[in-house]
Amino acid sequence: MKLQILLVVGLAAGIAACAEKEQAAPDQGSEVEEAAAAVLETPAVEPEAAAPAADNWRTSALLDHMHAHAEQLDDLNFSLADGDLEGAMTPAYWLSRHKTIAGLPSDLQPFVDGMREAAISVEEADDVETARAGAQKISEQCQGCHTAVGVVTD
Repeated sequence: MKLQILLVVGLAAGIAACAEKEQAAPDQGSEVEEAAAAVLETPAVEPEAAAPAADNWRTSALLDHMHAHAEQLDDLNFSLADGDLEGAMTPAYWLSRHKTIAGLPSDLQPFVDGMREAAISVEEADDVETARAGAQKISEQCQGCHTAVGVVTD
């Protein structure tokens, strides 16, 4: 009899705990918004106080900034490779809206603009294939800029 009461109490407690978890779970939309906000709050390279001289624009801050671009693009592509369209949205959002570093030569700005537009197309994609096409355009803008400045990437 004591065992039966114990089993009933345990079952009731388990059901109650599951019900509480279901109520406490946030909807997926707010999880994505929170993740995007967290990425935006991560320290993107702040614009330098003074723009570097025209012939000395390749700084360590710029290199760090470009590495941040590459990391976000990697995360975006990894998500798309897994078929995770929602997971690709956070890095796409960062790429389309992060702070721009000061001192970039004006002839390179079209590559930045193209990268941002392509990232927005990933954000607006309704399916993984469309998002992959946008991600490819991001890569093309990055490679175009690298070619323009004589930087070889593997």
